[in-house]
Amino acid sequence: MSSRLYYGWVVLAAAFVVITMAIGTLFTLGVFLKPIEDSMGWGRSGIGAISFFNWFVMGLGGLVSGFVADRVGTRRVVLVGAVLLATGLMLSSHVQQIWQLYVSFGLLVGAGVSTFYVPLTLLAIKWFEGRRGMAAAVVSSGNGLGILTLAPLTRWLITQYDWRVAFFVLGSIALVVVIPCALLLRNPESASAPGATRSSPHAHGGRGPAVVAPGAVQSPWASWPFWAIALTNFCCCAAHSGPLFHLVSHAIDQGVGRMVAASMLGVSGLTSIVGRIGAGITGDHLGAKRTLLAALTAQSLLVFAYLFAVGVGPLYLLSVAFGLAYGGAMPLYAVVTREYFGEQVMGTAYGAVFFISCIGMGLGSYAGGAIHDALGSYQGLFLGSFVIGAMAVVLGVTLKPPLARRAPRPGLALGG
Repeated sequence: MSSRLYYGWVVLAAAFVVITMAIGTLFTLGVFLKPIEDSMGWGRSGIGAISFFNWFVMGLGGLVSGFVADRVGTRRVVLVGAVLLATGLMLSSHVQQIWQLYVSFGLLVGAGVSTFYVPLTLLAIKWFEGRRGMAAAVVSSGNGLGILTLAPLTRWLITQYDWRVAFFVLGSIALVVVIPCALLLRNPESASAPGATRSSPHAHGGRGPAVVAPGAVQSPWASWPFWAIALTNFCCCAAHSGPLFHLVSHAIDQGVGRMVAASMLGVSGLTSIVGRIGAGITGDHLGAKRTLLAALTAQSLLVFAYLFAVGVGPLYLLSVAFGLAYGGAMPLYAVVTREYFGEQVMGTAYGAVFFISCIGMGLGSYAGGAIHDALGSYQGLFLGSFVIGAMAVVLGVTLKPPLARRAPRPGLALGG
């Protein structure tokens, strides 16, 4: 038996690091929020709208990046994204008017990050076809590590130097980190070694391994499963993006120190890693939908708890639990999409699901700033996020198992 390292692990590690840098960068805007507000006099709703635009661009780019990556290669797409990401961050350090930040951070950073998440998730699943939940979870865990590391680093850079210097340093790090990782990416030559192992029957509801039948759906938009997955993801992201984006500012408004407030966002990112990997592995064994519904329920209840959390201790504990919940939900959408639509149209289906979820991320971030500007607090944000999170649970329940595309049991017709 060969002791040679399965190259899928190299690809998975490179994808994890790229997502760490990319998605972590998006959430640093929440750390920049208060310093930019104080320095430039721009309202929180205006800066929050930049996040909405950022996520919209990211989602729109994700809609086509998987398609492009299949034709020119994931490596080339990610290299282009690295240049766009670094350029956007560096230009953000020179902005003088708010529209310039829309262009630099909203457009360029969003476009850069859009080339990463969908192609890298799909690539990881190709390398680990038999352990899709684990592969998607590891890639998704880069979100958590990015928040954990980049939020405190950004706060430290702002404290020691200035928010403009912080933007420039982040852009420099993006170049140094993403480009070498992109050069390690490649498609699998065949399904072998760890990537070829079959999923547990429980991952598909205990009815046997899922396969794509000759009559599999080719136009996902025409089916309710697509919209159920997409709208569930939309509500899930809208529910947690506002509390996450405004967590640092909310804590500071309550008298928490700025560095401590940034570390709360960081610890939420840390525990989201545990949530993502744990949910991915659990989903492979107990079923992706079942695990997703549990995470969505916990997320909704924890958002509601923010209405009552006051002080450093309760906010820290809540951030720990919140990270586990929202982190646990996120990697499972790719797995569920793969179960329903198969590999042939997954790029199209998941790209569209990702686009719709990004609109939810952007709306949640923008709504938080608008509510704060109108009411002077974030209480309305937490209440609204709780309601939207509950809607995600309801929508997830409507998603029925894809029985029509399951392998038949011996002696039974397909779907019997």
